[in-house]
Amino acid sequence: MGRVIAAGVALGLCAVLSGSPPAIADSGGLDLAATLDDRPITNATVMIDPAKQIELTVTASNSGGTPVKVRSVRVSGVALALTFFAYDTTAPFEVPAHSRVTRTFVLDMADLSGQAIGLLPSTVELLDAQRGTLGEAATVADIRGSFWSVYGAFGLAMLVLTVLAWLTALLALARHRLPVNRWRRGLRFLPAGFGTGLVAVVSLSVLRLVPPEPAIEIPVVLGAAVIAFLLGYLTPHPAPVPDNDETVRFPDATKEFKP
Repeated sequence: MGRVIAAGVALGLCAVLSGSPPAIADSGGLDLAATLDDRPITNATVMIDPAKQIELTVTASNSGGTPVKVRSVRVSGVALALTFFAYDTTAPFEVPAHSRVTRTFVLDMADLSGQAIGLLPSTVELLDAQRGTLGEAATVADIRGSFWSVYGAFGLAMLVLTVLAWLTALLALARHRLPVNRWRRGLRFLPAGFGTGLVAVVSLSVLRLVPPEPAIEIPVVLGAAVIAFLLGYLTPHPAPVPDNDETVRFPDATKEFKP
């Protein structure tokens, strides 16, 4: 059971540390400005109600010397380096050299209710025919989704695994079954610490207090892991196992006598 719990928590940790940035297209770059329902999204928190359609307006500026062809527009949300929602709208258009083009789209995001909830770092991207990113605008989306969405269920699963990890480590401590080596005792508590950090990040996001951005989630997860490791490292030395062997040895005897 302990290995299963550690593997589950480790998967969540790997998600935090192994996220890769989006590919940037070689064909040219665009400066992108976007609004949702006439509200600028850059450096702002925008509310998205899945029950309502939203109007997305993108303005692409091409400062290069060649035209850039846009194939589609993507709206996506990421937390812990995992993409929890992504909506693509195919709408080909071309941005001539040294010019600017504005397009408006109406998005139906009804399915978002079952995908995410709370604050999520989100981006609006312009993609080319090879799905490379031509330009993007970042924001924080306040999603009014369901607690039982994919993101909410992910947080609940991490909570269950974290509780089991703590119970496993503490029961081993109470039964004096922790390793004698301090470093190994610390490693025994490490999955519980990682899980605690992940649960804290998701909880702050769902409660709409702090979005799970890398500058926040990585220190929280690693900090909780370090604290848990130190708790394990500083646990009391396990009591020695009593020797039940009642063999009596006589110094001058060549054979053993057992009463």
